[in-house]
Amino acid sequence: MAKKERVVLEKSIKPAGVLALAIGSIIGWGCFILPGSMMDKAGPVGAIIGLILGAVIMLVIAKSYGYMIQKVPVSGGEFAYAYNGFGRNHAYVCGWFLTLGYLSIVPLNATALSLLAKFTAPELLTWGYLYTIAGSKIYFGEVALASSAMLIFGFLNYRGSKGVAGVQVYMVALLVAAAILIAGGAISSESASFSNLVPYFNPDVPTIAGIVSIVAIAPWLFVGFDTIPQAAEEYDFPPAKANKLIILSILVGVGIYLLVLVATGVVFPWQELSAGNHVWPTGFAMEAAVGKAGLWFLVIAISMGICTGINGFYMATSRLLFSMGRAQVLPEWFTGVDKKSGVPKNAVIFTAAVALIAPWFGRNVIVWVVEMAALGTAFGYMYTCFGAYREAKKADGRNVEIPIKSGTALAGGLLSFGILLLLCVPGSPGFMAHESWYALGVWVALGAVFYAMQAKRYNALSHAELDYLILDKKDSSDKSVGECDENIMVQPIINTGSTISAID
Repeated sequence: MAKKERVVLEKSIKPAGVLALAIGSIIGWGCFILPGSMMDKAGPVGAIIGLILGAVIMLVIAKSYGYMIQKVPVSGGEFAYAYNGFGRNHAYVCGWFLTLGYLSIVPLNATALSLLAKFTAPELLTWGYLYTIAGSKIYFGEVALASSAMLIFGFLNYRGSKGVAGVQVYMVALLVAAAILIAGGAISSESASFSNLVPYFNPDVPTIAGIVSIVAIAPWLFVGFDTIPQAAEEYDFPPAKANKLIILSILVGVGIYLLVLVATGVVFPWQELSAGNHVWPTGFAMEAAVGKAGLWFLVIAISMGICTGINGFYMATSRLLFSMGRAQVLPEWFTGVDKKSGVPKNAVIFTAAVALIAPWFGRNVIVWVVEMAALGTAFGYMYTCFGAYREAKKADGRNVEIPIKSGTALAGGLLSFGILLLLCVPGSPGFMAHESWYALGVWVALGAVFYAMQAKRYNALSHAELDYLILDKKDSSDKSVGECDENIMVQPIINTGSTISAID
């Protein structure tokens, strides 16, 4: 059976763009909304310890990502790593969960714009009441705002990776600058005092339990650094540099989280700033310390955090879909690449189309789906780390610029498994809500049905063909890959500025 040549993406993204994509995806609206609830759970110092421990765990896991990017510098990230280490069926499971995980974060960020509007101008978007679903009142104004944001960034992603990265750099610069300004202003204000952080731990919660409750949400807080491998095929620089970019993105991320948390806690005694006393503790504290100007700088920071998250996960989702389409586990339609911009246009269109449906179900439903989809992130972490462990044990495992010790990769895999347990074991701090388990059941069932539909075509591919399509590895002994008979017409496919032959 004739096979089409492997479709590739254009190398157009500079290191600054990749770093901005990761930082912007890590620092979202939660950085500026959650300090009050984190202090409720663990106290200010307990929350600080939890955030630092969470960052350390992510750094251990991220080491495997930096290693695998060098070994497998292609789009698809964890999907490709799962295939490389464990085969096609594991790749499907990993890719299926990650798809929903990345995709659901796009509307989650977009609907956060409506939350921001409720904090700053409660009546601005609450018009055009439509219905109530799962406790969320759906207003046309809020749906229109979220949809507009997703359409704008969908169009930007359709126009090209270089433009996406460029815009992300400017937005992240504004985000970081605004966060530093407001936090610095709050900490240096006359009303600020570090004595307001006493008691350092929540006296009503066991200290260890409080800290663990913060560590449990670390995968959600730091999700975003894993957008870096999704764009590996488009790096306009050596893949080894990605290792430093991943580490730097996590360090910047935890730095901003800690800065905002401390700035919130020093303005008033932290127990007065509990989420139960104020709708938005951080906003209340910043306005009291810095005035209206500080509040509006905070709004700018949150807006940039939301927009960079939408932008970053648009790219991550579309590259994952493109990679799965190239492997023929998804329809070949997903490999459609725009001749001018060099981006996977059909994957971008699909991401936008599905994301635009979500706001009509309300934010509560989206949160349930995202919480469930956090399992996909944990699966991605595990497959990457255990895959790096197996790769590092091979004879040529150190044949990269920045190698990894097999023990480090194994530790990352075990930590990832621990994250999975926090989500799945009843009574644990991160145990998912019942509604999220229902959503998980639906998604698993859909995955089984979809796999049954695709299995014949997917399993018909030889290992050599899949190695070529997913990993860009050619096997000279397999004539079905990259070769054609004389009587088969070869047609050019113009893609990302180069001519690629297709066997039809």
